[in-house]
Amino acid sequence: MHGSHHLIVQSAHLKYEFDIKRNITIIKGDSATGKTTLADMVREYVLNGADTGITVSCDVPCRILEGNTWQEQLSIINSSIVFIDEGNSFVSSLDFANAIKGSTNYFVIITRENLHALPYSVDEIYGIHSSGKYNSFEPVYHELYRIYVNESESVINPDVLIIEDSNSGFDFFSSVCSDNVE
Repeated sequence: MHGSHHLIVQSAHLKYEFDIKRNITIIKGDSATGKTTLADMVREYVLNGADTGITVSCDVPCRILEGNTWQEQLSIINSSIVFIDEGNSFVSSLDFANAIKGSTNYFVIITRENLHALPYSVDEIYGIHSSGKYNSFEPVYHELYRIYVNESESVINPDVLIIEDSNSGFDFFSSVCSDNVE
């Protein structure tokens, strides 16, 4: 799969809407932010369809991957968005990393762990932001937000730059900051 995929997962009271842009998307965050609820809604929809009152709207199928039989499950899933909820220890294994390297799927991994074996972008690590009230019958709208800000979006322009190096470091910064060298 290539490109971005817009995904809406909703029930009568909850709505998650976000774009999946790369093959690995990580969702992190504190307890009670709705991470597992998102995975549960996808699981319920995959198992029982629209009869659950949950709708999943996306241009590709959404699946759930879990348990000790993850390899068999993954072997029959193609060109889909695969959700993996936290608590599945296989996510941090080298076997899983090797299995997804050549996969045609996109993966949404809900975890609090660092996944050193997986090659994911810091631009694709998200948290869930909720707006609305949990206690009312109004729909709760969930959106993802970036945990790490892109460097190009937050440019730092210092007034003073102090360099201890009098050789190559000084030469480098002198050429980069040639307008401000004293």
